[in-house]
Amino acid sequence: MNSHHLVTVWNPSYATDPLEAHLQLLLDWDARATSGEVNDDDVYVWWGKVRSGQRQQPMPHLSDVLAMARTIDPDTDRETHLYLTDYRSLYVADVGLITDVDPRPTDMRHVPTYYTANGLHCDCWFYLRDIRLLVRDDLEEVTNELKRLQNVRYGDRPVSIYGGMVDLPLMVLRPDGRMFFGEGERDRLADGALWARFDAQRGGVGALEATLRDDHFGSRVWGALDVTARYFIASGERLLREHRRDRGADLSQVLVSYAKAVEIQANLILRDAMRSAPDAARRVKLHDATRLLPEALPLTLGQIAFALGGEQELGRHLRAVLEQGGWFTAEFAAIVDDFASARNASAHGDVISRESVVRWRDRLLGVGGESVIGKLATVRLKGAK
Repeated sequence: MNSHHLVTVWNPSYATDPLEAHLQLLLDWDARATSGEVNDDDVYVWWGKVRSGQRQQPMPHLSDVLAMARTIDPDTDRETHLYLTDYRSLYVADVGLITDVDPRPTDMRHVPTYYTANGLHCDCWFYLRDIRLLVRDDLEEVTNELKRLQNVRYGDRPVSIYGGMVDLPLMVLRPDGRMFFGEGERDRLADGALWARFDAQRGGVGALEATLRDDHFGSRVWGALDVTARYFIASGERLLREHRRDRGADLSQVLVSYAKAVEIQANLILRDAMRSAPDAARRVKLHDATRLLPEALPLTLGQIAFALGGEQELGRHLRAVLEQGGWFTAEFAAIVDDFASARNASAHGDVISRESVVRWRDRLLGVGGESVIGKLATVRLKGAK
């Protein structure tokens, strides 16, 4: 949970779009692997920490950054993140290796061409296995998301883009332990594709996310939701708004998007609560087999409802450690149980009535009443900020 991560800024003067250059190269290799031309191990891209021409001295904390390489182990579920920002957008990359050896002489095909074309020199290089979008074109949300990270070399204070982006890359901690590249989450939310591929294929909903934050949920509630949950809320809402007057449109996918948002948020709550759970609360029955909940996450909607409503020791622990724990284990569990039935029909291709979709949307978002998702956003560990 206390693994170090890194934050850096990309400079738009190096290329038309440095981030896009890396994404496109990663996606090109992914396409070749999908076609069978290369192996899955060939799907990666190198990101260089460019050395400023104005700096004559070595990077002051290079040895500390390189030391992080020793903690990277592909055989564990521990992740090392490289957060990439231009202040308007924010991405997180899955780091597989950190080195001060220039990869271009031996692995030029995995390095964007602008590094060589512009004669750039780098202090170190990061081997990136995937890149996931967190915030697109929203300075306020980038600022808020970076505050979730603690700057190790600045007294573990929250990362600030105003005066705090010095001696890059920043070494940071992520107190909430959020992981972004687990196979379970990727399989459930991105159909097993690279997050870079998923992001490239999904439509932009940034403006609608800002509208939902400013005009519906409010900044406090919206900020308490996971960034990917926000995307699926906005995606479902956009689909509903676009086809609201089209009586022949199938709105079933609206429920699928909302369901993914609820799943993400509920699973993150459960993961946080498991950190202090006794053994009895960790053991849950899923599909007629008893499993350790931390290892079983993420759960489906149906599994969430079953675990919350049917496991007494788990429920007792959750009520003890969570704000709104009583609501989470009782009313929310019942709501999710009902919602899972509607969502499952949608996911399996059954046409759900427009009235049912709108009714669930209104209940989840709080149109004309209390918002289930808004209430879910208030469920957190007691004492957490």
